[in-house]
Amino acid sequence: MHLKQLYNATDNLINQQFYTGGHDIIIGRTPEVSIKISNSGQIIRKFKDLFNQNMQLFIEGKYLEFLRLFKKIKGMDENYIREIYQDLQLKFEALKEAENINTVIIYSLVLNSLISSIRDLNFGESIREIKKRVLKKSKIRENQLQDAIDTLFMRNDNNISILYNISYLDTLAESFNYKKVAHICKIQKSKYINRIVKLIISSNS
Repeated sequence: MHLKQLYNATDNLINQQFYTGGHDIIIGRTPEVSIKISNSGQIIRKFKDLFNQNMQLFIEGKYLEFLRLFKKIKGMDENYIREIYQDLQLKFEALKEAENINTVIIYSLVLNSLISSIRDLNFGESIREIKKRVLKKSKIRENQLQDAIDTLFMRNDNNISILYNISYLDTLAESFNYKKVAHICKIQKSKYINRIVKLIISSNS
């Protein structure tokens, strides 16, 4: 039962605000905005397997060893893994006083830290590309540009949320060597980056 709960947590936390199970459909923060990308389900299964097939390391409390398995994900090097580990140690320390802390809660914490780190690390590339294209096409100042991007984030803009998730899938596709999927993701990323560039320029004209 315990293992089943952990496997369920892997499924739920990876799919959450990202993927509609069994349909090769990537969603934004809500299912209203979505895109079908063939073979995305296979990639996500491989990502889940990285968690599920190495669950014993987690159960034995070998957290750093468990985290190091994720070096195969693009951008995740030893320094980055250690940063995640140190951050988790602080969170574990803070939890010591709390009651009813079980393995599933700790696992969810580890999984969320990993997913957030992988997402943010690689989404940074898309943000840099947005800035580059805006600055090339307009005379907007850099601080105005950052404000415009922050506003889109605060509004949970659909273009931003789907770009965030396509960037994430692109990272996973490259990590598991799905070159065709990675290529499709890059085409889609460019499309949504251009939409965001237009939004920013029109809002500052």
